[in-house]
Amino acid sequence: MTIFLRGRPARPTSVVAMTALTALTALAALTALTGAAAPASASAAGPAATAASAAPASAAKSPDVGAVSALALPRPTGPYAIGRDTLFLTDHKRPDPWAPAAGARQLLVSLHYPARLGTGGGPAPYMTTEEARLMLAQRGLEDVVPAGAVSAARTHSRTGARPAPGRFPLVLLSPGFGTPRATLTGLAEDLASRGYVVAAADHAYESTGTQLPDGRFLTCAACEKVEAQPDAAGREKVLAAVSTGRAADFSFLLDRLTGPRSSWRHAGIIDPRRVGMAGHSIGGNAAASTMAADRRVDAGINMDGKFFDPAPVTGLGGRPFLMLGTEAEHRPGSDDTSWDEGWERLDGWKRWLTVRDSGHFTFTDTPVLGEQLGLEDPGAPLSADRSTVITRSYVAAFFDRHLRGRAAPLLNGPAPAHPEVDFHRP
Repeated sequence: MTIFLRGRPARPTSVVAMTALTALTALAALTALTGAAAPASASAAGPAATAASAAPASAAKSPDVGAVSALALPRPTGPYAIGRDTLFLTDHKRPDPWAPAAGARQLLVSLHYPARLGTGGGPAPYMTTEEARLMLAQRGLEDVVPAGAVSAARTHSRTGARPAPGRFPLVLLSPGFGTPRATLTGLAEDLASRGYVVAAADHAYESTGTQLPDGRFLTCAACEKVEAQPDAAGREKVLAAVSTGRAADFSFLLDRLTGPRSSWRHAGIIDPRRVGMAGHSIGGNAAASTMAADRRVDAGINMDGKFFDPAPVTGLGGRPFLMLGTEAEHRPGSDDTSWDEGWERLDGWKRWLTVRDSGHFTFTDTPVLGEQLGLEDPGAPLSADRSTVITRSYVAAFFDRHLRGRAAPLLNGPAPAHPEVDFHRP
């Protein structure tokens, strides 16, 4: 798969090779912009921090500065303004599995929530420049895309905004392996605008770069752990541990958001009886792992993630689950047989949807940022607009139905408005 700059002579950027056994498909520069690359050793930043890096990119022309100086996420579609807070949490009961010398497990969480119109400060930042630099450098894109342009992408959330009145369902979001939580911001903002509190977590040492409040950077020690395995079975075992580890992260996060000693100042707006979870790639596997481990999560979505940690043979206690993926990798009978196996184990309301012309990162901010940067991926020709509309529409319809009890005819079968979406084994 090769990425081209729009309107430029075709010159390939870096191609990051993935093995199917690590569920990291062969991605080129566009999808790698926010994706999980095959890790290799690189310089560390901070105590016990390690980094993963991809092979250097081949030469490519940089996009026009004017074209990348004002990146913006799509406008949310709901009636609410959006606030955003950030929580830094430490689970003192668990050591970090990837960097034991670092001590207790830590999470950095973005909370998007329905807010009162006209309150709050300026727009919330997309990510820090150093986080963007580490993400781009790992993919060999540091000389193609300015880190400052990515970090300055305009969001629609306000810091310090006052919450809207009422109590709202909670949706947990988990990003792909090696991918910062920021890359699910567009989905988080849209859900918040529709009346959900959304908690997206960076899992320590599982991202290209996470900047902590004290300035330290945690990089992808878990990526190096995967790369160090001698065979596919070893890699799958580590990735299954990533998924179950994230389940423990989210159970801890639920304690801190909905328990008697909440860590969030606006926790009173969360309805703890209505909790859902969605994730991209291994974050989608983590949605199932979390539901298997924690009955508080009422409904889940896997967006194009292999089930390294299989769904329990006994199912998920009758709770609803949506599998939303690419046609190439996750239609019935495709190479990733974990979806066929997972489908059989799901014992509640369930849907299996695939999207034609999509790529692994269709369900993240990648298509939107890539298109504005002048990059295109011939292997995933679905436009940024259609990628955004499809992801937002089906995710919101699922949570509206199962957390709010609202009618969601979009989930009943093929829709003329979304001809790219196919239903399987209804």
